[in-house]
Amino acid sequence: MDQSISGHFFVRETCGDAGLRNICGHFPYRQEFNLQLLRTLSLRLPYLVALFLLWELADCYSHYGATFNAMRARALKVALGSLIAGPIVLVNFILKSHWGRPRPSTTIDFGGTLDFVQAGSMAGKCLSNCSFVSGEAAGAGWLLCLLFLVPRPLRVPLFAPLATISLLAPALRLAFGAHYLSDVILGWLSSFVVFAGVLALTDSPQPEKKLKIE
Repeated sequence: MDQSISGHFFVRETCGDAGLRNICGHFPYRQEFNLQLLRTLSLRLPYLVALFLLWELADCYSHYGATFNAMRARALKVALGSLIAGPIVLVNFILKSHWGRPRPSTTIDFGGTLDFVQAGSMAGKCLSNCSFVSGEAAGAGWLLCLLFLVPRPLRVPLFAPLATISLLAPALRLAFGAHYLSDVILGWLSSFVVFAGVLALTDSPQPEKKLKIE
């Protein structure tokens, strides 16, 4: 399925090197200026949002006593913590750096030099910044996770724009030949798993019990 879907975005061409390669071609969408601009925006947006959340967290801790909003501080820490633990550490520092799965554009099937490797296999020859999983899809998934931290009345009106933005990055990476379908799906979903884990870790009733005892 990975190869088949990536193949829909690949345009074959006649090889110009006397047949030294079996397959030649390119992914035309990656050459579109407007799509490249959208990709740049979708790449940077999670970290711009993170900077804003960090500023909000600092402002939150500038208050003391009755003016300190503990729930707001917790939500901000969950958001920032899940970004660090998921897209940054798990995806970019661990999986992409050590899994070894080549990107579609670097495989023999799409004019590259490396063999296709299935998702989950570590037999690939990619040395760094590899395909499994998509870091940008993980960052986009994290943006949608923030919906659970906003007040309930705002969730419905914010869902459509956030979901659109969240799905844009995975779609572009797939169309550009930078990732397979499994890379973007698993990268996107990884942020929800990490977010749920961080949220569960911070949802301990122990502080409340301590306050009651005091």
